[in-house]
Amino acid sequence: MARKLFGTDGVRGRANEGAMTPEIAFQLGAALCYQARQRVSHAPRIVIGKDTRISGYLFEYALCSGICSMGGRVLLTGPLPTPAIAMLTQTMRADAGIVISASHNPYQDNGLKVFGPDGFKLPDESEEELERLMDSPELVAARPRGMHIGTAERIDSARGRYVQFVKSTFPTDLTLEGLRIVVDAAHGAAYRMAPEVLTELGADVHCVGVKPNGKNINDECGAVHPEHCANQVRRRKAHIGIALDGDADRVVLIDERGERVSGDAVIALCATRMLRRNKLRKRTAVATVMSSIGLERAIAREGGKLLRVGVGDRYVVEAMRSKQLNFGGEQSGHLIFLDHATTGDGLLAALQVLEIVLREERPLSELAAEVIEPVPQVLVNVDLKIKKPLEELPRTCASIREAERQLDGDGRVLVRWSGTEAKLRILVEGPDAGRIGTLAREIAKVAEGECG
Repeated sequence: MARKLFGTDGVRGRANEGAMTPEIAFQLGAALCYQARQRVSHAPRIVIGKDTRISGYLFEYALCSGICSMGGRVLLTGPLPTPAIAMLTQTMRADAGIVISASHNPYQDNGLKVFGPDGFKLPDESEEELERLMDSPELVAARPRGMHIGTAERIDSARGRYVQFVKSTFPTDLTLEGLRIVVDAAHGAAYRMAPEVLTELGADVHCVGVKPNGKNINDECGAVHPEHCANQVRRRKAHIGIALDGDADRVVLIDERGERVSGDAVIALCATRMLRRNKLRKRTAVATVMSSIGLERAIAREGGKLLRVGVGDRYVVEAMRSKQLNFGGEQSGHLIFLDHATTGDGLLAALQVLEIVLREERPLSELAAEVIEPVPQVLVNVDLKIKKPLEELPRTCASIREAERQLDGDGRVLVRWSGTEAKLRILVEGPDAGRIGTLAREIAKVAEGECG
């Protein structure tokens, strides 16, 4: 079945148009509840959380109505990070969870992410079944009547539950006492919880991005614009900066000099320390094809391996589960510690790095510089008129092979189509920044001539 609504991370788009309308949200809520009814004998319990976008109200109530129309019981949490909804869905023994968020996108967008009762995002086949049900007369025929219509209630303890959960992942023999930390919550879902967690663990916290107004989420702040957090780290002589995105499932870290630490360096730091403590299952970490050769080499030096998957944190998680691994991430800042959580959690990930900083009594800049040797990487995006499989573009493929021949094993070339647009993404990696830039542009020029 061709997927019309669900992408690599749920349904997403401009709020109140296209796939992101209240009508679609109502149908999704009804279909999800109907789907759950096939598995359970009770009224399905479904957790709904959101970030701070103004359109969150629109979709919250539409989803709630759809679920109630199918006899479900809705548990509303209000603004809460995506990983918090995953955790609550699992720990409250709910039958599903929904997050209303477009993550790092601007406030005009919104999205719907769905979690199963195990706290993991739904597999492709479940999303396809939801799409089928949304267009099916089964839903109307299955609507309950009278006392069997669903209900909704607020879960006032949701925020406190998540704060306690995140704190529980930090070792009890450590404290953040004496550390100055800047946290930028992007005016998003973690605007209250992130400062609470860090303060309760003893840190001296300076907060930015904690005044949401419905329209300022991710606006010149947070993980999308970490330079604001970096400026505050330098200004306040902080030990670390933590920049979250709108739904707080990813993090960008700033070292004590006010410099951004690359996502690959953070993955390398966590993976190598887990290897040293024999905590990395099968001595293997998972990352996407976008991560650098430097990450692969850093893990190999400690006797570990790197498994690469397609772009998207859900594919990282799927590989971890299928291979029985426990750590992986994306260079964009999604870090998944399956021993603690079922999805990326920016705040939890920051605490794992802070544990390393404290135990080794070394600044983050020093740890990051030592763990990974940067390898120059160039990414060129080319907008094209048509989108064909690469194997149907012989001249482009020949140009890719020529670039690989010139690198002669001392680098790599990755060319792939965007998942949503007629845009070719060309990544070239190698020791010479000027040379790889030339190779990337040459591939782009050939592609434009072949299908531009």
